[in-house]
Amino acid sequence: MDLKDAIRTIPDFPKEGIMFRDITTLMTNPKAFKASIDALAAPYKDKGLDNVAGIDARGFVFGAAVAYALGVGFVPIRKKGKLPFKTYSQDYELEYGSGTLEIHADSIRKGEKVLLIDDLIATGGTAEASMKLLEKTGAEIIGAAFVVDLPDLGGLGKITSMGIPVTALVAYDGH
Repeated sequence: MDLKDAIRTIPDFPKEGIMFRDITTLMTNPKAFKASIDALAAPYKDKGLDNVAGIDARGFVFGAAVAYALGVGFVPIRKKGKLPFKTYSQDYELEYGSGTLEIHADSIRKGEKVLLIDDLIATGGTAEASMKLLEKTGAEIIGAAFVVDLPDLGGLGKITSMGIPVTALVAYDGH
């Protein structure tokens, strides 16, 4: 199945010149959604993972499903102020601004093997911040996986330069 056929492109959103890759159409297509979860999980079946970490918010959808498929735990990486217990925080830059991500300090034990999941990687700022959060917990980061890569924005290269193996299911040129 070509997952690109299940992803809607919306021109000029959120601003003129941007081609927004809307994965909600993939998520509402049962065959495409299952295919994406299976493809995200496949490279990590025999890696001895303990957890999958998903980035707020669409990374929760894909990350939780991949964790279920792999029979491991799920750890949410949230936007600032959403977690009720002691957290680690990491600031990051976005294409359109900045933000802060947090993870519960006790969500991962030192040495646990973790896979990071998100729906899309663009500039890599959110993924890089998430990697730094996972490092603060003492996790062993086995890899990062994304449904969509926008290679012209360089995010995948940013993560691979950190020594993390990366998987992306589809790539789109441009923004």
